[in-house]
Amino acid sequence: MRSIFNRVLLIALLGVFALITAWMVSAYRRDIDRAHARLATGSLLVTTRCGVIEYAERGSGPALLSVHGAGGGFDQGLLLGSPLLSKGYRIIAMSRFGYLRTPAPAQATLALQADAHACLLDALGVKRVAVIGVSAGAPSSLEFALRYPERCTALVLLVPGWYPDPQRLPRPPPGYFATWAFGESLRSDFLFWAIRKIDLPFVERTVLGTPPEVIASASASEQARVATILRELEPVSERRVGLSLEGQLTVAPLSKPLAALSTPTLAISVEDDLYRTYDNARVIAAGVPDGHFIGFASGGHLWVGHNDEVFRAVGDFLEQKVSVAN
Repeated sequence: MRSIFNRVLLIALLGVFALITAWMVSAYRRDIDRAHARLATGSLLVTTRCGVIEYAERGSGPALLSVHGAGGGFDQGLLLGSPLLSKGYRIIAMSRFGYLRTPAPAQATLALQADAHACLLDALGVKRVAVIGVSAGAPSSLEFALRYPERCTALVLLVPGWYPDPQRLPRPPPGYFATWAFGESLRSDFLFWAIRKIDLPFVERTVLGTPPEVIASASASEQARVATILRELEPVSERRVGLSLEGQLTVAPLSKPLAALSTPTLAISVEDDLYRTYDNARVIAAGVPDGHFIGFASGGHLWVGHNDEVFRAVGDFLEQKVSVAN
């Protein structure tokens, strides 16, 4: 009797496992197909003297180059720049080296990436531009402003992922399994999707660099913004090459000291940013002759709870500096 019961129980458990697996496969295919469809029609390719570059643009008015962070692409750049569309800017967003359809050179450097920004602008007929770089997009934004000061009217750096001090590098997730899961999830579409579904706080902390409790206590609109940013990291497999370059490019030295940067610069960060960009922003603002710093005590790497305030400050800064430059 016991053997019959055990056999029935085993069959029932296998049935439940099969149903869960079928649901996961179906849900994953639906979500990843949506991600591929979103990317398929949202951008253009242009051949420049620096090679092929993927980009997209929205709006009209003074040009603003939106430089995405780690795990991004043109889509993240558009999302970053979207609050400035209503202020009358033309948002130009590219995919950096190794992201989506922009290939990476054999030896990627900050200088080459900054030159690629200039090449894209040349191809689009844009002579002067304001630049907004977020997270790992900050190093090439800084280098662009240093290499092309006559073309950069203003520079905004949000949670800048440029680490002049190796002691301030982000800490890896604690524990072997967490470190493995973090690394592998950024290489596998399915694993990233599954971990996001199973353990969202882990992803918020390790991938988004934001304390989960900060997101949990945020407004509905801010939670929706975070969810959009996280969802638009997919598919991570098409961003894998770019992600592999960030460890190198975020610690690379600039071609000139910050004191040589003539572009008006605004650096913004948050003290509890788990990617530890707060000191980076302060160093940049203090080192640039026309540097400005805004800091918040809480909000993590996505400045949760301060998005309206951040872009109000960014809009005011750009309005002043871009109008003066033009």
